[in-house]
Amino acid sequence: MTVIESTAQLQLAAPQPREAPWGLYVHIPFCRRVCPYCDFNVYARQEPLIPRYLAAVRRELALLADRWGRGPVRTIYLGGGTPSLLTPHQVAELLDAIAAIFVLVDQPEVTLEANPETVDTEKLAGYRAAGVNRLSLGVQTLVPQGLKVLGRAHRPETPVAAYRAARATGFRNVNLDLIYGWPGQTRDQWEQDLATVLSWQPEHLSLYALTIEPGTPYERAVRRGILRPLDDDVVAELAELAMEQLEKHGYLHYELSNWARAGCSRSIHNTIYWRNGFYLGVGAGAHGYLGGIRTVNERLPARYIARVEAGDLPIADMESIDPRTELVETMMLGLRLVADGISAAAVRARHGVELSEAYGPELDELVQYGLIEWDGERLRLSRRGILLANEVAVRFLEPRGTLK
Repeated sequence: MTVIESTAQLQLAAPQPREAPWGLYVHIPFCRRVCPYCDFNVYARQEPLIPRYLAAVRRELALLADRWGRGPVRTIYLGGGTPSLLTPHQVAELLDAIAAIFVLVDQPEVTLEANPETVDTEKLAGYRAAGVNRLSLGVQTLVPQGLKVLGRAHRPETPVAAYRAARATGFRNVNLDLIYGWPGQTRDQWEQDLATVLSWQPEHLSLYALTIEPGTPYERAVRRGILRPLDDDVVAELAELAMEQLEKHGYLHYELSNWARAGCSRSIHNTIYWRNGFYLGVGAGAHGYLGGIRTVNERLPARYIARVEAGDLPIADMESIDPRTELVETMMLGLRLVADGISAAAVRARHGVELSEAYGPELDELVQYGLIEWDGERLRLSRRGILLANEVAVRFLEPRGTLK
């Protein structure tokens, strides 16, 4: 893997992007408060920067199009942070700028992440009118104890009101984010969370096990003995409970942490990531991957804005991804797709290698242990492998053979 030291090298170092549709991620790094478990690039009490920041984002979009071309863009994802701190007018201006700069294909999936305490019927109606057609609500839990442990400010009834407002304003593609495995959580509490949100019948659910990230207040609390994480075996039991309940209610478990209701769309944007596809990352701290080049933007909003206002792409780090690393990343990400798995034909076409050639002994051993399903053409995690996904993934770090 080669680190590119100057943005001037970007044009020469990058091969032409493939024709597959791109994703476009726009990072909104502002929050009213930062949750104690969060290690994302987010900042509290900097809302006055939002107008200037959005102007910089629109300018960065134009700079990226000049550098990389104008698409095709299949998905737009406004993530954060708390994108629902933006007004509907600000979202409309941003989406209009994207539509004017890039070639959009197939009625793009346009997702906006929302904190339930920051939205109401009027605001959600404005987002719909602006062009947002997929809403992702950060519910996390409906248990008062859990909300307190997770440092969430909203009450259990707040997500209920937000979800009803989303339906009332015409959203027909709604994702709910939930967190399980928080300190003190019981099986009954998790079962009740699942039963409640399943009764709402959202199109999509994302369920994440709480992880203690280095440098967060949670990590410091664990180190000092103030906070005691749940035992790994208990967390695994909660994960199995979720798989059982969602399957029973007709949800397809298509990715390690994601389920789509029968007949409803998966997250098209995130699937681009999991298939190791191409995407532009816009905004402070955003990551992009296009034409064999991975980029990471300046993290601090003020520094990001200054770079863009000076007419420069705000890239802090770049890497050229060599063929071997690209294959490893295809495997690491593709293993997450528990429904579709990894296609040997797709690997052959993209990387010029047979899965059985690159990973023969590993495949045989993992089949023997019952951790994967492998028929010579498609590789998937088994039910047991889903619970040990990290242990399976590390077996694919050293491919054999010659790659194109």
